[in-house]
Amino acid sequence: MKKLSLTLIGLYLLFLHGYAQVAQKYQDIFQAKPLKLEEINLVTSYYSQNGSHSAVTGGGTAILGVGSNAITLPGSEQLNDFSNFLELKLVGYGETGNRHTITAGLGIDHHTAASQKYISPTGASKPEGTRVYPSLNWTVENINQGTEFGLGTYYSHEYNYTSFALDGHVGYKNKTGGEFGVKASAYLDQVSLIYPTDDSTKYKTGTNSITTPLDQLVITTNASRSGGGVAYYGGSSDAPSLPTASRNTFTASFTYSQVINKSLQMAVLFDAVKQDGYLGLPFHRVIFSNHLERIEKLPSSRTKLPIGLRLNYFMGDDVIIRSYYRYYTDDWGLTSHTASIEIPYKITPFFSISPFYRYYTQSATKYFAPLYEHKVDAAANPKDAYYTSNYASSAFSSNYVGVGLRTAPPGGINNTYLASLELRIGHYIQTTDLNSNVISLHFTFK
Repeated sequence: MKKLSLTLIGLYLLFLHGYAQVAQKYQDIFQAKPLKLEEINLVTSYYSQNGSHSAVTGGGTAILGVGSNAITLPGSEQLNDFSNFLELKLVGYGETGNRHTITAGLGIDHHTAASQKYISPTGASKPEGTRVYPSLNWTVENINQGTEFGLGTYYSHEYNYTSFALDGHVGYKNKTGGEFGVKASAYLDQVSLIYPTDDSTKYKTGTNSITTPLDQLVITTNASRSGGGVAYYGGSSDAPSLPTASRNTFTASFTYSQVINKSLQMAVLFDAVKQDGYLGLPFHRVIFSNHLERIEKLPSSRTKLPIGLRLNYFMGDDVIIRSYYRYYTDDWGLTSHTASIEIPYKITPFFSISPFYRYYTQSATKYFAPLYEHKVDAAANPKDAYYTSNYASSAFSSNYVGVGLRTAPPGGINNTYLASLELRIGHYIQTTDLNSNVISLHFTFK
């Protein structure tokens, strides 16, 4: 009996010791950890394009006015853009073990655009601009339950456009390799009403002649004139500030991804987008068949419905095939198809090359016509209620081809905090004669 009691006491003490170890490990796992900088991403890119269908000049090289007052506006779409984006990712754990991630970003773009200076027909407008866009996102993830919740806020400002956005998302991961996510976004924008300086009251009533001065009774800023910097009517600097118009975009996004087997993963993506407000740009000209000039006029609402399918196939350890298809339709009559493929190949365990290709085709919206092809009625007024000559609304096809190079050695590049470096180069060709090139560098520090 005494031996049995000693045995029971020994087992009890052993159990207490084991329980204390488990409890200590549990406390270590779920001990709150403050936010810590985990990753820094820096993306810098240079983009250049050329074309001959600028919306600022009515979709091509346009002639304003008649006779000795006629002015030629080149339709150049030449543009250069230098972009930099910095992102900081901080990660911490709460007392319940939830993972918290805060991502802060700041982007700055600077561009020069040949067409922008022809907001004034004399070519005196400011041909460059800068955009600044900070962002902040927070996500909390319950790793055990496979759930997450997040909020984000964004801001963007450039000379003629200010945007503020909010979004929220939820996600769930099941135990069979599936993941479902829902995201709702709201973009609340303000568009500065910068009119072409020749869009005077005479043009608005249908008279096809240019008066002097060209900017008489028209609101202008240094975005449409090289000097000044204040809004004025006919040269008066004490006029009201430049007015703005609102544009709102609301989006609901649904995604479902699934690991089918060790080699194949798929994802389905669906968006429902609703826009309302001022959906054109006031300095986009439309020049009719009788040379009547107007600014583009579009409906105040638009509904967009894109759906996409993504398939990733892993061919062993060295090759991945990433494919994507998207179908898009909206109530302006535009439909489009996008198909892309990218094939990353590991040359070494730490260096890969990724050739990629994307094909895109779309139909025109109901409101598009090229330069001089919008019709007028018997009174020389626009025949249609809505009209644009912006070639983004035209029917076209495009090809985008390029290659990416990425290195991510263990311990960092040259044993530094630079964990990976990726270079991507792409060339874009559109059947409207628009073509562009882009080169980007992505640095990741850990």
